Amino acid sequence: MQSEIEQRAAEVLAAVPDWLWNKQTLPVPVDEIADSCFGLWVREVEDLRSAPGVPEIEETRGLSGLLLPSIGEIWVSAPEAREWPGRRRFTISHELGHWCLHRREGAVWCRKHAVDPPEGDRPTRSRPRAEAEADEFAAALLMPARLIRRHYERIGPRNDRFQQLCTAFGASGAAMSRRLQRVI
Repeated sequence: MQSEIEQRAAEVLAAVPDWLWNKQTLPVPVDEIADSCFGLWVREVEDLRSAPGVPEIEETRGLSGLLLPSIGEIWVSAPEAREWPGRRRFTISHELGHWCLHRREGAVWCRKHAVDPPEGDRPTRSRPRAEAEADEFAAALLMPARLIRRHYERIGPRNDRFQQLCTAFGASGAAMSRRLQRVI
């Protein structure tokens, strides 16, 4: 059974105009969906700590992306985007997840102790609900289940099937691995 979050991502994809995406061609055009469907400007920024309202964050901790709903922007870490294009696409989709699922809850800033507890400490709580939901939305948006299944079967049991899927969907290996476990 499809989760509510997976269903929400499917609704977003179904509403994308045909002139923007034909619902078949890969990879899913997440930058264009953010811009044309939601009016969100995607910016690659060298240091996300410079965003308005970001709490003090250690330089070594870093951020992958931010949703700034008040100004209609998604900020993506430029260094990370250059090094890992698949991660960039997931980050944009994750922030779109926050836009579609959480923007009415106000800004959500994930503190280091909530997401990445000090070494040696066991987390006292699970990952924040909003972050897990945004990840689920991002995976469903980037890698729609029906397209994953179709391409998985089409490629067949070849040695390079996993890499071909990552390339076709413009996804990182980590994101693809988690998605395949969920839908195959």
